[in-house]
Amino acid sequence: MLEIAGVSKRFGGLLAVDAASLTAERGAITGLIGPNGAGKTTLFAIIAGFLEPDQGSIRFEGEEIVGIPPHRLARRGLVRTFQIMQPFQGLTVRENIAVGCHLRLPNRAAALAGAEAVARRVGMEALLDQPAATLTIAGRKRLELARALATDPKLLLLDEVMAGLTPTEIAELLPVIEAIRAGGTTILMIEHVMAAVMSLAEQVYVLSDGRVIAAGPPADIVADPLVIEAYLGHGAAERLQRQQMGEVAGA
Repeated sequence: MLEIAGVSKRFGGLLAVDAASLTAERGAITGLIGPNGAGKTTLFAIIAGFLEPDQGSIRFEGEEIVGIPPHRLARRGLVRTFQIMQPFQGLTVRENIAVGCHLRLPNRAAALAGAEAVARRVGMEALLDQPAATLTIAGRKRLELARALATDPKLLLLDEVMAGLTPTEIAELLPVIEAIRAGGTTILMIEHVMAAVMSLAEQVYVLSDGRVIAAGPPADIVADPLVIEAYLGHGAAERLQRQQMGEVAGA
């Protein structure tokens, strides 16, 4: 569904994304992980049309989309969430979600009804008439997800939707995301909560210093020496291997 080939983006002397390539298969959940500053959010901004790459190709459903603005991509079915949640503070949860519904449903009554259906999908039906300004962090995360889902996306880009949540809140959100995929929406997700990525994603890409350094099933990624070193520093993979060998020898 999504094919990214050789995408690069430079900000002055900083090469934020360096010839990155990845694929998100239709109907799957694909993970994009990497240490802070790796270029993940910049790559998301490029995919969703908020930034243009300096070079490279991005194809969505077989068509080149570089240069197409975000609102037109949303109409095509490509939508993203944001790390920093900015709900419309003066509106209720229902009204916030209805804003997303208006992309497909211009009639106000239909949009408000659509908002109720979306709220049920993300577990917010009891909060529909609550002011968005009063939501907890977990509530705002769900609202950000609901607003994107309200546009009826084909491909949903989730940018750290679980950041800042407690283990209990994460456990409650995992089946919500899985249900979104089961409902026919393809998902590409940036996430630092490794347990979530490992349980949800079929394919994981690892970005470090703007470059894709590894790709594969979650079980392979967590054992990859390049990935270990990207997160823990030079020599970490060798140290972990020696530690594991020592534990085996002492058993």
